[in-house]
Amino acid sequence: MDFEFDARTLELRDNLLDFMRDHVHPAEPVAQAQRGRLEDRWAWDSVPVLAELRSTARARGLWNLFLPGEHGAGLTNLQYAPLAEITGRSAHLAPAALNCSAPDTGNMEVLSLFGSEQQQKEWLEPLLEAEIRSSFAMTEPDVASSDATNISTTIRRDGDEYVITGRKWWITGAMNPNARIFIVMGKTDPSAERHRQQSMVLVPRDAPGVEIVRGMEVFGYDDHDHGGHAELVFHDVRVPVDNLIGEQGGGFAIAQARLGPGRIHHCMRSIGVAERAVELMCARAQERVAFGRPLADQGVVRDWIAESRVRIEQLRLLVLKTAWLMDTVGNKGAHTEIQAIKIATPRTVQWILDKAIQVHGAGGLSQDFPLANAYASIRTLRFADGPDEVHKNALAKAELRRRTSTQHGS
Repeated sequence: MDFEFDARTLELRDNLLDFMRDHVHPAEPVAQAQRGRLEDRWAWDSVPVLAELRSTARARGLWNLFLPGEHGAGLTNLQYAPLAEITGRSAHLAPAALNCSAPDTGNMEVLSLFGSEQQQKEWLEPLLEAEIRSSFAMTEPDVASSDATNISTTIRRDGDEYVITGRKWWITGAMNPNARIFIVMGKTDPSAERHRQQSMVLVPRDAPGVEIVRGMEVFGYDDHDHGGHAELVFHDVRVPVDNLIGEQGGGFAIAQARLGPGRIHHCMRSIGVAERAVELMCARAQERVAFGRPLADQGVVRDWIAESRVRIEQLRLLVLKTAWLMDTVGNKGAHTEIQAIKIATPRTVQWILDKAIQVHGAGGLSQDFPLANAYASIRTLRFADGPDEVHKNALAKAELRRRTSTQHGS
């Protein structure tokens, strides 16, 4: 198990660090100001500075780094991990500048792995070029979506078409008018075996019967700076049968294939969020004076800073181990570690953000620093891609099985 970065990773890392320093970080206030002047606030990726960043990123070879294989940069998970972490330091701008932002990343992976030639030409290619955006519609308000087999949206075949009826919510990016295509998961055969009832279909945004009901808020934030989270209703929406992704009944398996890389990508970027939080915490502690001495001289603040460093290093090693396992034994072989990082990462980064906010005082709660927004985003990760409790339950069951197997084998 060797976590030393290879030559290509080091070259890309240096390139990306320069890009972040010279282009992304200076563009953050510019992007914020330009978004404030947009006619449609949800079309956040229409700001001129993002187009400039994307052009520069492509010219520097920093494009589609997340995607392995012929359609992407061809990096392994272990190679991509330190790069994703760096982009997490500017979570609302850097991933988009590199065309590495969710939910498009997961949707491109699905289309790359399971899409037909026609689907790839019509939807994957423009996504790879950042000409359009996309959304993934699985979660529903009327069922416990922590169990994906609960979904109640129906996908009924009628001749050469599928008819989609149902309600979805928390559909990330769907408020953005540039999200031209939705990958929708629903039930095609409720009588089939539990994990073969679901299928995925491609639904264009402008298909008759697609209703964008409202944008959802996260702790008061509408997240318009990455397309928001929408509630959608599909009123007997008709699409050609050719819009089925993979095979009928294969939706649950495709969802699991999509979520593995998605989970580790979130964790990689979240470490970057934590690193920036520690930087801000240290800077604030050194510049603010309370009771006659800098906050940095207060024992409790030093304890928070030290704890933050220890926790980040622990988390990074676990994420790197998971990436290495995914590369060497596959996502299924790394399932336990994927669950472990999904449990540990949001919880750990949330703790660090909480301490950084505390050091900033009332300012930490405000829009003057990125901490409150980051806290809201990280807190959502304890639900996104499966809540903590589901992963803990599955992890414990696997551990119990392993212990039982070991005892019987001895």
